[in-house]
Amino acid sequence: MESQIQESKTIFTLQSTNDAAMKKLILTCFTLAVVFSACGNQNSENHKNSEAKEALLKSDELSGSEKLTTAIFIQKVWDYTKSPNDWKYLGNKPAIVDFYADWCGPCKIASPILDEIGTEYAGKVLIYKVNTDQERELVQVFGISGIPAFLYIPANGKPTMMSGIASSKEETKKMFIENIEKYLSVKK
Repeated sequence: MESQIQESKTIFTLQSTNDAAMKKLILTCFTLAVVFSACGNQNSENHKNSEAKEALLKSDELSGSEKLTTAIFIQKVWDYTKSPNDWKYLGNKPAIVDFYADWCGPCKIASPILDEIGTEYAGKVLIYKVNTDQERELVQVFGISGIPAFLYIPANGKPTMMSGIASSKEETKKMFIENIEKYLSVKK
């Protein structure tokens, strides 16, 4: 009898050990499946983000707008490091600088309208875009507290800063055209 009890304990111990090993194996497989799945999604997201950035750059090239970093702004628009109190536009054509953020709803409305205007006024007006989340220094230089904000830069003279858009896309486009005529002295 005692040998049967001992044999039962041994079988139970082996079965418990097998159950524990099986649980570890299942848990390991599940963990690996989650990790590989997440990595695959991340690569897919990175690929999608890369494609979106390329499409955005192509659309900017087609529309005539150009994204500016602080360094490029200093080279093309105004070197405020050399003349912080004296505006000296470095370009030879009037320009609009669109200060925006990717998360900003009104900015998303204004952007394609400015692209359209950039095409309509090609060769007459330059359209620049500055991401305020990435170019914090420019936000501070211009004291921008609300976006979208637009800097209208005439070929000669002082720039004019304005912010906000109109109540509709049509009114916003009309606003841009009126401001181009008024502040940049450019007609279609």
